[in-house]
Amino acid sequence: MENKFSEVAAVLHLPHWPPQPDLIFWIALTLVLAALLGEFAQRLQLPRLLGYGAMGMVMSALGHSLADGGLRGTDRLLVDLALAVLLFELGSRVSLHWLRVNKLLWVASLAESAASFGAIFVVLRSFDFDAEEALAGSCVLGAAAGALAGRMAAETGSAGQVTERMIVFSALNLLYAVLLFKLMGGGLSLGRAGDWGEGVAQPLYTFAGAVLLAALLARAVEWVLRRSGLREENSALLVLGLLLLALSLARALALSTLLVPLMAGVLLRNRSPRPCIWPRHFGTAGGVLVLLLFVLVGAAWSWKAMVLGGVAAAALLVTRFLAKAVVLVGLARVSGIEAKQGLALAFTLSPVSATALVLLADLQRTLPDLAQRIAPVVLASTGLMVLLGPILVLVGLRMAKEHT
Repeated sequence: MENKFSEVAAVLHLPHWPPQPDLIFWIALTLVLAALLGEFAQRLQLPRLLGYGAMGMVMSALGHSLADGGLRGTDRLLVDLALAVLLFELGSRVSLHWLRVNKLLWVASLAESAASFGAIFVVLRSFDFDAEEALAGSCVLGAAAGALAGRMAAETGSAGQVTERMIVFSALNLLYAVLLFKLMGGGLSLGRAGDWGEGVAQPLYTFAGAVLLAALLARAVEWVLRRSGLREENSALLVLGLLLLALSLARALALSTLLVPLMAGVLLRNRSPRPCIWPRHFGTAGGVLVLLLFVLVGAAWSWKAMVLGGVAAAALLVTRFLAKAVVLVGLARVSGIEAKQGLALAFTLSPVSATALVLLADLQRTLPDLAQRIAPVVLASTGLMVLLGPILVLVGLRMAKEHT
Protein backbone atom coordinates (compact mmCIF):
# COMPACT_ATOMS: atom_id res chain seq x y z
CA MET A 1 0.00 0.00 0.00
CA GLU A 2 2.81 2.37 0.90
CA ASN A 3 4.49 1.72 -2.44
CA LYS A 4 1.28 2.59 -4.26
CA PHE A 5 1.00 5.89 -2.41
CA SER A 6 4.64 6.61 -3.26
CA GLU A 7 3.94 5.89 -6.93
CA VAL A 8 0.94 8.24 -6.88
CA ALA A 9 3.04 10.92 -5.18
CA ALA A 10 5.70 10.56 -7.86
CA VAL A 11 3.07 10.93 -10.62
CA LEU A 12 1.70 14.06 -8.94
CA HIS A 13 5.24 15.43 -8.42
CA LEU A 14 4.74 15.68 -4.66
CA PRO A 15 8.09 16.54 -3.03
CA HIS A 16 7.56 14.26 -0.01
CA TRP A 17 5.41 11.34 1.03
CA PRO A 18 3.93 11.47 3.54
CA PRO A 19 3.59 15.26 3.22
CA GLN A 20 5.90 17.27 5.51
CA PRO A 21 4.43 20.57 6.76
CA ASP A 22 6.76 23.53 6.35
CA LEU A 23 7.39 26.53 8.63
CA ILE A 24 4.44 28.46 7.19
CA PHE A 25 2.08 25.65 8.19
CA TRP A 26 3.28 25.65 11.80
CA ILE A 27 3.15 29.45 12.07
CA ALA A 28 -0.38 29.48 10.64
CA LEU A 29 -1.49 26.70 13.00
CA THR A 30 -0.01 28.59 15.95
CA LEU A 31 -1.83 31.78 14.94
CA VAL A 32 -5.16 29.99 14.59
CA LEU A 33 -4.95 28.10 17.87
CA ALA A 34 -3.61 31.09 19.82
CA ALA A 35 -6.37 33.32 18.45
CA LEU A 36 -9.01 30.72 19.38
CA LEU A 37 -7.60 30.39 22.89
CA GLY A 38 -7.51 34.17 23.20
CA GLU A 39 -11.13 34.43 22.14
CA PHE A 40 -12.08 31.72 24.63
CA ALA A 41 -10.33 33.64 27.42
CA GLN A 42 -12.12 36.83 26.39
CA ARG A 43 -15.50 35.08 26.58
CA LEU A 44 -14.62 34.18 30.17
CA GLN A 45 -13.96 37.92 30.76
CA LEU A 46 -10.23 37.29 31.02
CA PRO A 47 -7.43 38.92 28.98
CA ARG A 48 -6.77 37.46 25.54
CA LEU A 49 -3.10 37.36 26.49
CA LEU A 50 -3.90 34.35 28.68
CA GLY A 51 -4.84 32.39 25.58
CA TYR A 52 -1.73 33.49 23.71
CA GLY A 53 0.51 32.55 26.64
CA ALA A 54 -1.26 29.22 27.10
CA MET A 55 -0.58 28.40 23.45
CA GLY A 56 3.11 29.07 24.02
CA MET A 57 3.10 26.78 27.05
CA VAL A 58 1.52 24.02 24.95
CA MET A 59 4.27 24.49 22.35
CA SER A 60 6.88 24.23 25.11
CA ALA A 61 5.30 21.04 26.48
CA LEU A 62 5.39 19.53 22.98
CA GLY A 63 9.13 20.11 22.75
CA HIS A 64 9.31 23.56 21.14
CA SER A 65 10.61 25.35 24.23
CA LEU A 66 12.79 28.46 24.06
CA ALA A 67 14.18 27.79 27.52
CA ASP A 68 17.17 25.74 26.36
CA GLY A 69 18.50 27.85 23.52
CA GLY A 70 17.06 31.21 24.57
CA LEU A 71 15.91 33.91 22.18
CA ARG A 72 17.87 33.45 18.98
CA GLY A 73 17.46 33.73 15.25
CA THR A 74 13.88 34.09 14.02
CA ASP A 75 12.42 33.97 17.54
CA ARG A 76 14.55 36.93 18.67
CA LEU A 77 13.67 38.86 15.52
CA LEU A 78 9.93 38.35 16.05
CA VAL A 79 10.18 39.39 19.70
CA ASP A 80 12.19 42.50 18.80
CA LEU A 81 9.69 43.49 16.10
CA ALA A 82 6.65 43.05 18.33
CA LEU A 83 8.28 44.82 21.27
CA ALA A 84 9.29 47.70 19.00
CA VAL A 85 5.65 48.23 18.02
CA LEU A 86 4.34 48.01 21.59
CA LEU A 87 7.10 50.05 23.21
CA PHE A 88 6.79 52.78 20.59
CA GLU A 89 3.08 53.01 21.39
CA LEU A 90 3.86 52.95 25.11
CA GLY A 91 6.39 55.77 24.80
CA SER A 92 3.97 57.86 22.77
CA ARG A 93 1.66 57.95 25.81
CA VAL A 94 4.30 59.32 28.22
CA SER A 95 3.79 63.02 28.94
CA LEU A 96 6.92 64.72 30.24
CA HIS A 97 4.81 67.81 30.96
CA TRP A 98 2.85 65.79 33.53
CA LEU A 99 6.11 64.72 35.15
CA ARG A 100 7.32 68.32 35.25
CA VAL A 101 4.08 69.52 36.82
CA ASN A 102 3.94 66.72 39.40
CA LYS A 103 7.59 66.13 40.30
CA LEU A 104 6.59 63.63 42.97
CA LEU A 105 5.79 61.23 40.14
CA TRP A 106 9.52 61.09 39.44
CA VAL A 107 10.15 60.46 43.12
CA ALA A 108 7.56 57.66 43.24
CA SER A 109 8.90 56.10 40.04
CA LEU A 110 12.52 56.16 41.20
CA ALA A 111 11.58 54.90 44.66
CA GLU A 112 9.50 51.95 43.47
CA SER A 113 12.14 50.98 40.90
CA ALA A 114 14.95 51.20 43.46
CA ALA A 115 12.90 49.18 45.94
CA SER A 116 12.23 46.51 43.30
CA PHE A 117 15.88 46.24 42.26
CA GLY A 118 16.96 46.12 45.90
CA ALA A 119 14.37 43.47 46.82
CA ILE A 120 15.49 41.24 43.94
CA PHE A 121 19.13 41.64 44.91
CA VAL A 122 18.46 40.72 48.55
CA VAL A 123 16.36 37.67 47.65
CA LEU A 124 18.94 36.35 45.19
CA ARG A 125 21.72 36.81 47.73
CA SER A 126 19.66 34.88 50.27
CA PHE A 127 19.51 32.00 47.76
CA ASP A 128 23.33 31.88 47.61
CA PHE A 129 23.82 33.80 44.39
CA ASP A 130 26.99 35.87 44.48
CA ALA A 131 26.96 39.67 44.16
CA GLU A 132 27.52 39.67 40.38
CA GLU A 133 24.71 37.20 39.81
CA ALA A 134 22.35 39.06 42.12
CA LEU A 135 23.13 42.36 40.38
CA ALA A 136 22.53 40.83 36.96
CA GLY A 137 19.27 39.30 38.14
CA SER A 138 18.17 42.68 39.53
CA CYS A 139 18.78 44.35 36.17
CA VAL A 140 17.02 41.66 34.15
CA LEU A 141 14.04 41.01 36.45
CA GLY A 142 13.72 44.60 37.64
CA ALA A 143 12.50 45.65 34.19
CA ALA A 144 8.76 46.31 34.06
CA ALA A 145 6.62 44.47 31.54
CA GLY A 146 5.94 47.61 29.54
CA ALA A 147 4.60 45.79 26.50
CA LEU A 148 2.20 43.82 28.67
CA ALA A 149 1.02 46.98 30.45
CA GLY A 150 0.40 48.82 27.20
CA ARG A 151 -1.38 45.86 25.62
CA MET A 152 -3.64 45.39 28.65
CA ALA A 153 -4.52 49.10 28.72
CA ALA A 154 -5.49 48.92 25.04
CA GLU A 155 -7.44 45.67 25.36
CA THR A 156 -9.44 46.75 28.41
CA GLY A 157 -9.95 50.34 27.26
CA SER A 158 -8.99 51.50 30.74
CA ALA A 159 -8.43 55.18 31.55
CA GLY A 160 -7.65 57.10 34.70
CA GLN A 161 -4.89 57.94 37.15
CA VAL A 162 -3.77 54.33 37.73
CA THR A 163 -3.75 53.49 34.03
CA GLU A 164 -1.73 56.57 33.12
CA ARG A 165 0.72 55.99 35.96
CA MET A 166 1.05 52.35 34.93
CA ILE A 167 2.06 53.49 31.44
CA VAL A 168 4.49 56.18 32.64
CA PHE A 169 6.04 54.12 35.44
CA SER A 170 6.46 51.09 33.14
CA ALA A 171 8.28 53.23 30.59
CA LEU A 172 10.52 54.88 33.19
CA ASN A 173 11.23 51.58 34.94
CA LEU A 174 12.28 49.99 31.67
CA LEU A 175 14.56 52.96 30.99
CA TYR A 176 16.20 52.59 34.42
CA ALA A 177 16.60 48.82 33.98
CA VAL A 178 18.27 49.04 30.56
CA LEU A 179 20.64 51.80 31.69
CA LEU A 180 21.53 49.88 34.83
CA PHE A 181 22.01 46.74 32.73
CA LYS A 182 24.47 48.54 30.43
CA LEU A 183 26.33 50.11 33.35
CA MET A 184 26.54 46.70 35.00
CA GLY A 185 28.00 45.18 31.83
CA GLY A 186 30.57 47.96 31.59
CA GLY A 187 31.41 47.69 35.28
CA LEU A 188 31.91 43.93 35.09
CA SER A 189 34.15 44.33 32.04
CA LEU A 190 36.18 46.92 33.91
CA GLY A 191 36.39 44.79 37.05
CA ARG A 192 37.32 41.55 35.26
CA ALA A 193 39.66 42.77 32.55
CA GLY A 194 40.52 46.28 33.73
CA ASP A 195 39.44 47.54 30.30
CA TRP A 196 38.48 51.21 30.80
CA GLY A 197 37.64 51.57 27.12
CA GLU A 198 34.98 48.89 27.16
CA GLY A 199 33.89 49.61 30.72
CA VAL A 200 33.15 53.29 30.11
CA ALA A 201 32.82 53.77 26.38
CA GLN A 202 30.37 50.94 25.74
CA PRO A 203 27.59 52.18 28.09
CA LEU A 204 28.04 55.75 26.82
CA TYR A 205 27.90 54.58 23.21
CA THR A 206 24.78 52.52 23.88
CA PHE A 207 22.90 55.36 25.50
CA ALA A 208 24.04 58.14 23.12
CA GLY A 209 23.48 55.96 20.07
CA ALA A 210 19.99 54.98 21.24
CA VAL A 211 19.06 58.64 21.86
CA LEU A 212 20.33 59.70 18.44
CA LEU A 213 18.58 56.89 16.56
CA ALA A 214 15.38 57.46 18.55
CA ALA A 215 15.48 61.17 17.72
CA LEU A 216 15.89 60.40 14.01
CA LEU A 217 12.98 57.97 14.13
CA ALA A 218 10.78 60.46 15.98
CA ARG A 219 11.61 63.20 13.45
CA ALA A 220 10.84 60.88 10.53
CA VAL A 221 7.48 59.83 12.00
CA GLU A 222 6.66 63.48 12.76
CA TRP A 223 7.35 64.30 9.11
CA VAL A 224 4.85 61.62 8.06
CA LEU A 225 2.24 62.90 10.53
CA ARG A 226 2.47 66.45 9.22
CA ARG A 227 1.65 65.31 5.71
CA SER A 228 -1.03 62.69 6.30
CA GLY A 229 -3.11 61.23 9.06
CA LEU A 230 -2.51 57.83 10.56
CA ARG A 231 -6.07 56.88 9.73
CA GLU A 232 -4.83 56.25 6.20
CA GLU A 233 -3.55 52.72 5.80
CA ASN A 234 -0.58 53.76 3.67
CA SER A 235 0.60 56.24 6.30
CA ALA A 236 0.33 53.66 9.05
CA LEU A 237 2.36 51.21 6.96
CA LEU A 238 4.95 53.94 6.33
CA VAL A 239 5.32 54.56 10.06
CA LEU A 240 5.60 50.83 10.69
CA GLY A 241 8.29 50.61 8.01
CA LEU A 242 10.25 53.46 9.62
CA LEU A 243 10.01 51.74 12.97
CA LEU A 244 11.29 48.44 11.58
CA LEU A 245 14.09 50.25 9.73
CA ALA A 246 15.21 51.88 12.98
CA LEU A 247 15.06 48.51 14.73
CA SER A 248 17.23 46.97 12.02
CA LEU A 249 19.81 49.74 12.47
CA ALA A 250 19.72 49.28 16.25
CA ARG A 251 20.45 45.56 15.84
CA ALA A 252 23.25 46.24 13.34
CA LEU A 253 24.87 48.87 15.58
CA ALA A 254 24.47 46.79 18.78
CA LEU A 255 22.16 49.38 20.36
CA SER A 256 19.32 48.53 22.72
CA THR A 257 16.29 47.30 20.79
CA LEU A 258 14.23 48.21 23.86
CA LEU A 259 15.43 51.77 24.35
CA VAL A 260 15.25 52.97 20.74
CA PRO A 261 11.48 52.48 20.10
CA LEU A 262 10.55 53.50 23.65
CA MET A 263 12.52 56.74 23.55
CA ALA A 264 11.36 57.50 20.01
CA GLY A 265 7.75 57.31 21.20
CA VAL A 266 8.50 59.57 24.16
CA LEU A 267 10.27 62.14 21.97
CA LEU A 268 7.47 62.11 19.41
CA ARG A 269 4.77 62.52 22.08
CA ASN A 270 6.50 65.49 23.66
CA ARG A 271 7.52 67.31 20.48
CA SER A 272 3.89 67.82 19.50
CA PRO A 273 1.15 69.46 21.60
CA ARG A 274 -1.35 66.95 20.20
CA PRO A 275 -1.23 63.30 21.28
CA CYS A 276 -1.04 60.77 18.47
CA ILE A 277 -4.00 58.45 17.99
CA TRP A 278 -2.39 55.28 16.71
CA PRO A 279 -4.17 52.62 14.71
CA ARG A 280 -4.22 49.63 17.02
CA HIS A 281 -0.77 48.03 16.68
CA PHE A 282 -0.47 49.62 13.20
CA GLY A 283 -3.03 47.28 11.71
CA THR A 284 -3.17 43.55 11.09
CA ALA A 285 0.58 43.01 10.66
CA GLY A 286 1.30 44.56 14.03
CA GLY A 287 -1.51 42.55 15.61
CA VAL A 288 0.03 39.32 14.35
CA LEU A 289 3.40 40.32 15.84
CA VAL A 290 1.77 41.06 19.20
CA LEU A 291 0.08 37.66 19.27
CA LEU A 292 3.34 35.89 18.39
CA LEU A 293 5.19 37.88 21.07
CA PHE A 294 3.09 36.52 23.91
CA VAL A 295 3.08 33.02 22.39
CA LEU A 296 6.89 33.09 22.41
CA VAL A 297 6.93 34.34 26.00
CA GLY A 298 4.77 31.33 26.90
CA ALA A 299 7.11 29.05 24.96
CA ALA A 300 9.98 30.09 27.24
CA TRP A 301 8.27 28.18 30.06
CA SER A 302 9.85 24.86 31.06
CA TRP A 303 9.64 22.30 33.85
CA LYS A 304 13.42 22.25 34.11
CA ALA A 305 13.57 25.96 34.88
CA MET A 306 10.72 25.60 37.38
CA VAL A 307 12.55 22.83 39.21
CA LEU A 308 15.89 24.65 39.26
CA GLY A 309 14.69 28.17 39.95
CA GLY A 310 10.99 28.03 40.81
CA VAL A 311 11.31 28.55 44.58
CA ALA A 312 13.72 31.47 44.22
CA ALA A 313 11.55 32.95 41.47
CA ALA A 314 8.39 32.75 43.58
CA ALA A 315 10.12 34.35 46.58
CA LEU A 316 11.60 37.01 44.34
CA LEU A 317 8.29 37.91 42.67
CA VAL A 318 6.41 38.14 45.97
CA THR A 319 9.11 40.29 47.56
CA ARG A 320 9.30 42.47 44.44
CA PHE A 321 5.55 43.07 44.59
CA LEU A 322 5.63 43.86 48.32
CA ALA A 323 8.45 46.36 47.79
CA LYS A 324 6.45 48.12 45.08
CA ALA A 325 3.29 48.08 47.20
CA VAL A 326 4.98 49.58 50.27
CA VAL A 327 6.51 52.43 48.27
CA LEU A 328 3.52 53.20 46.07
CA VAL A 329 0.99 53.07 48.92
CA GLY A 330 3.30 55.12 51.13
CA LEU A 331 3.73 57.82 48.47
CA ALA A 332 0.17 57.64 47.14
CA ARG A 333 -1.37 60.67 48.85
CA VAL A 334 1.60 62.99 48.37
CA SER A 335 1.70 62.14 44.66
CA GLY A 336 -2.01 62.79 44.17
CA ILE A 337 -3.84 59.44 44.49
CA GLU A 338 -5.50 57.40 47.21
CA ALA A 339 -3.78 54.55 49.05
CA LYS A 340 -6.05 52.00 47.35
CA GLN A 341 -5.01 53.37 43.97
CA GLY A 342 -1.37 53.02 45.01
CA LEU A 343 -1.96 49.34 45.80
CA ALA A 344 -3.77 48.90 42.48
CA LEU A 345 -0.79 50.46 40.70
CA ALA A 346 1.55 48.00 42.46
CA PHE A 347 -0.50 45.11 41.04
CA THR A 348 -0.28 46.50 37.50
CA LEU A 349 3.50 46.95 37.74
CA SER A 350 4.25 43.52 39.23
CA PRO A 351 4.53 41.27 36.10
CA VAL A 352 7.77 40.44 34.29
CA SER A 353 7.57 39.38 30.67
CA ALA A 354 9.26 39.71 27.28
CA THR A 355 11.63 42.53 28.28
CA ALA A 356 13.29 40.22 30.83
CA LEU A 357 13.81 37.57 28.13
CA VAL A 358 15.39 40.14 25.80
CA LEU A 359 17.77 41.37 28.53
CA LEU A 360 18.67 37.77 29.36
CA ALA A 361 19.41 37.14 25.66
CA ASP A 362 21.64 40.24 25.58
CA LEU A 363 23.44 38.99 28.69
CA GLN A 364 23.94 35.59 27.05
CA ARG A 365 25.68 37.35 24.17
CA THR A 366 28.00 39.51 26.29
CA LEU A 367 28.51 37.53 29.52
CA PRO A 368 27.40 33.95 28.79
CA ASP A 369 28.76 32.43 31.99
CA LEU A 370 26.86 34.89 34.15
CA ALA A 371 23.69 34.48 32.08
CA GLN A 372 23.83 30.70 32.44
CA ARG A 373 23.84 30.94 36.24
CA ILE A 374 20.83 33.24 36.53
CA ALA A 375 18.85 31.83 33.58
CA PRO A 376 16.79 29.28 35.60
CA VAL A 377 15.49 32.00 37.94
CA VAL A 378 14.73 34.40 35.08
CA LEU A 379 12.95 31.72 33.04
CA ALA A 380 11.03 30.48 36.08
CA SER A 381 9.96 34.06 36.88
CA THR A 382 8.68 34.72 33.37
CA GLY A 383 7.09 31.26 33.35
CA LEU A 384 5.15 31.98 36.52
CA MET A 385 3.97 35.25 35.02
CA VAL A 386 2.81 33.85 31.66
CA LEU A 387 -0.71 33.36 33.01
CA LEU A 388 -0.47 35.28 36.28
CA GLY A 389 0.86 38.54 34.81
CA PRO A 390 -2.21 39.58 32.77
CA ILE A 391 -4.48 38.64 35.68
CA LEU A 392 -2.48 40.82 38.09
CA VAL A 393 -2.78 43.79 35.76
CA LEU A 394 -6.51 43.13 35.37
CA VAL A 395 -6.91 42.94 39.17
CA GLY A 396 -5.16 46.28 39.54
CA LEU A 397 -7.29 47.99 36.90
CA ARG A 398 -10.49 46.58 38.40
CA MET A 399 -9.41 47.61 41.90
CA ALA A 400 -8.94 51.15 40.58
CA LYS A 401 -12.33 50.90 38.80
CA GLU A 402 -10.74 51.91 35.50
CA HIS A 403 -11.51 48.67 33.65
CA THR A 404 -14.30 49.13 31.08
